[in-house]
Amino acid sequence: MPVNARAPHFVRSFERGLAVIRAFDAEHPAHTLSEVARACDLTRAAARRLLLTLADLGYVRSDGRLFRLTPRILELGYAYLSGLDLPRLAAPYLEQLVSLVGESAALCVLEGDEAVCVAQVPARRVMAAAVAVGARFPAHGTAVGRAMLNLPEAAGAAEYVLLDGDPEDGVTTLAAPVRDRGGQVVAGVSLAVHSGRMSATTVRRDLLPRLRAAVAAIEADLRITDPAPDASLGTATHR
Repeated sequence: MPVNARAPHFVRSFERGLAVIRAFDAEHPAHTLSEVARACDLTRAAARRLLLTLADLGYVRSDGRLFRLTPRILELGYAYLSGLDLPRLAAPYLEQLVSLVGESAALCVLEGDEAVCVAQVPARRVMAAAVAVGARFPAHGTAVGRAMLNLPEAAGAAEYVLLDGDPEDGVTTLAAPVRDRGGQVVAGVSLAVHSGRMSATTVRRDLLPRLRAAVAAIEADLRITDPAPDASLGTATHR
């Protein structure tokens, strides 16, 4: 089959509808019709039909010029998250970790080349570094993504990854992979710390043992609740 060929069952209009939804993000929360058409490589007529269909279904609203997603779009993501056992299993350990270290924690899974946050517990302090559920990041550029990809670090295979904060974001991140009973990486847990409050050396010394303990507790529960590896846990596969 040619590289760009689609299977006989493939519904191209559905693909285009999803592309329209994905055109909206944190940097582009609102679009004109022309902007949607350009972003999705559609004609204005096709973009208009798709946007109006999404509006009829309650997923998009318009003020006559700009289109925006509505809160109903969250139903699509919630359908996925509600079917995952891992975030529910990990939640109490994330909460305990945050209460012990006072820093924000997140649970991510790997989707293609991206790390996707599926659960998070923010630190209870002003200016706490935190990531939103559903946020996506290039895996190679994040500590949790590198941990899940098991990329080689200074000490060999990534049992943990520490990325020191840079002047732009000022956040130091520490992450470790979560493995199922078969040793397969299924997720990653990360801690985010403002660099001005804690040096990388202090993060490694004081927070890494707590992070490892939380990961070990999650893995222990996985061995009990998941007698066989289950793809519904977000098994970390990558291209």
